[in-house]
Amino acid sequence: MSITFRNAKICDAKAISELILPLAKKYVCPTCDPSVQGVLLKSMSEEKVEHYLSTNYHYVVAVTANDEVIGVAGIRDNSHLYHLFVNDRFQGHGLSRQLWEVVKENALNNGNKGIFTVNSAINAECVYLRFGFKRTKGIRNRQGMIDIPMMLEASC
Repeated sequence: MSITFRNAKICDAKAISELILPLAKKYVCPTCDPSVQGVLLKSMSEEKVEHYLSTNYHYVVAVTANDEVIGVAGIRDNSHLYHLFVNDRFQGHGLSRQLWEVVKENALNNGNKGIFTVNSAINAECVYLRFGFKRTKGIRNRQGMIDIPMMLEASC
């Protein structure tokens, strides 16, 4: 199957939201307090993704030959990995790494000096460790939102 990567456009907001919402419910929500799950999921709505795409976020999507969005990476302020999701059917083939490499390269080309951060979900830490991220603190609980702050110092 042919998969390509391209910069996301405002018109991709619906497809991005439809991809990440069920994945967040499946993988992120179980690690968080139920009281914050609604807020978390609302932050991934089509309207919120449209807002991200029109502000200081840069998103890249992985698409099939028929333009189905099967993966997405979003970076905020050219340095903070905000979203990284791959459709379950396509996991295990290196798509998350490819998406990460594309947004990282774009950030470096746009002035990032090689410092990246991510707030990893508990069950995604191993992915970020493979990318070279390291914990900056232990597991934290921010009003029910459980994550692991991590940082990567990339060589430019």
